[in-house]
Amino acid sequence: MTAFPIPDWNAAGLLPPVDPRAPTSLARSPYRMALTELVLRFAHSPERRAVLEGFFAYRAALHAAGLIQGFQWLNGSFLEHIELLEQRPPNDLDLVTFFQFPTGLSPGDLMARHPHLVPISAEAQDHQKATYRVDAYLVDLAMPPERLVERAAYWYSLWSHRRNGAWKGYLAVDLAPTDDAAARSELAKLNSQRSNP
Repeated sequence: MTAFPIPDWNAAGLLPPVDPRAPTSLARSPYRMALTELVLRFAHSPERRAVLEGFFAYRAALHAAGLIQGFQWLNGSFLEHIELLEQRPPNDLDLVTFFQFPTGLSPGDLMARHPHLVPISAEAQDHQKATYRVDAYLVDLAMPPERLVERAAYWYSLWSHRRNGAWKGYLAVDLAPTDDAAARSELAKLNSQRSNP
């Protein structure tokens, strides 16, 4: 994925899915963003910072399980100007993690050792949302190409619209933990500044 500047929310309070001045250019959703940029751009309220803290805890759990290669697509009300659209803060962050299994870790091992990362029941998914403030899904990049394209197309088509049919964009971040410490530090700094005016 090539990095392009992330557009501002449009008049509808959404990230535009494409550059309206050049609708066939490569500047389109999912927009690649560094984690520190994500914090600086979207952590402008205590509720949003709490969602990001949960997201970083979820990433830390993925990394502890050995999942460090791949990328994540981020979406949901967190990326919308939901405070204006629905007069409420975002509750969580929707995300899909496209990952590569590390050597020696099988899908069965992942489910047995880290069941909180692969919730297979509604109760487990509710627990994941409460613990990490994410509505998270996993896609194995080693699946057969036809199936991988099918899964990517599913998420793209689901996430490129709001339920009311309005087109919207979303973000992509690298799964590797290289930027996590700096982003978490920036988030802690914002929390400290907001609590000590």
